[in-house]
Amino acid sequence: MNKTYKARIDRVLQYIEATLPNKILLADLAETSHFSVFHFHRIFTGIMDETVNDYIARRRLECAVNQLIFKTDLSITEVAHRNGYSSSANFSKAVKIHFGFTPSEIRNPDKIKNSKIGNVSSKYGKAFNPSDLYPNRITNNVMKTTKLKGTQMNITVKERDSQRVCTMASQGGYEPTAIFAAWDKLIAWAENNGIGSSQQERFAFAFDNPTVTPIDKCRYTTSIAIGNDLPVNAPFEVSEIPKGKYAVLYYKGSPEETIDAQLSIYSDWLPDSGFEPDDFPMLERYLNDPRVDGYLEMEIHVKLKEVCG
Repeated sequence: MNKTYKARIDRVLQYIEATLPNKILLADLAETSHFSVFHFHRIFTGIMDETVNDYIARRRLECAVNQLIFKTDLSITEVAHRNGYSSSANFSKAVKIHFGFTPSEIRNPDKIKNSKIGNVSSKYGKAFNPSDLYPNRITNNVMKTTKLKGTQMNITVKERDSQRVCTMASQGGYEPTAIFAAWDKLIAWAENNGIGSSQQERFAFAFDNPTVTPIDKCRYTTSIAIGNDLPVNAPFEVSEIPKGKYAVLYYKGSPEETIDAQLSIYSDWLPDSGFEPDDFPMLERYLNDPRVDGYLEMEIHVKLKEVCG
C-alpha cells in the first residue's frame, strides 16, 4: 500500500472516531484526507474494503453495543443519543438489523427466544451471540469453570510514566498471521536499531472488542518501547503510552482465552474499584513468545480515571 495513502486514510479514521456521535459529512472526510471529494470514496473503499457509510455505521453500532454491555447505568435511550441516533426506535432497528438482536436482548440474553441472523454474520461472516458478551454471564458461567484452570490472575493498580514507543499496525486485525507478521517486522527493526530481543519491552494497543467487531476489522497495533532520541521512519510510527493509573492484570494461559481474562477486569473488578476506564485503548504487555512456549504470558493494562458522579 502506498505510504502516503495509508497515512491519509489513517487521519480519516482518527477523525471518524473523534466525531462518531455527530453527523459526518463526506466532504469533511475528503478534506481531512487531502484527496479529491470525487475520488475519496473509491480510495477509502479500496483500502478499507468497506464503504465510508458502512464503516461509520459499523463503528457507531460497535461503540453502542459496548456501552450496552459495560455501561449498564445508561438507559437504552441514553446509549442511542450518545451514539448519534435520533431515537431509541431508530437505534433498536439498526442494532437488530446489524446484530440480529435488539438492545434489550443484548442486555438480557437469558430472555432471548428466537432471532434472525444479522448483517454482522451475513456480511462479515462473524457469529454473534449476546451470551458471549454480557460480563456477568461470562463471570458466572466461564470464569468459574475449569476453562481457565491453571492460569494465574492478579489485578493491581499501578502508576505508569509516559513511554515513547515505535509502532506498526496489523494489516489483518486480530488474525494471528497478521499479528505475527507485524511483530516480526517491528522486532527486526528494534534489533537493527540496537534493542536486543531480551531488552525489548513489547506492548500491543488493542482498540476493539473481538466479541463485537469482526476479527479482521479489529484494530491492533504492535509497539516496542524506545528512547526519546531514536529516530523512527515509515512504515513505522511513533506513539506514546500516557502517564497515569492503570489496572494491571497478570495472565498466563491459552491465547484463545485472553478475552475472558480481559472481560473479568470490567465485570469483576471495575464496578467496585472506584475507577472507570479512560479513553485510552487496552494495552497488552507481552512477557514471552507464545509461538515458542505454547502459552501466553502477559499483563493486561487498562488506563483508569476516577468515577464521575
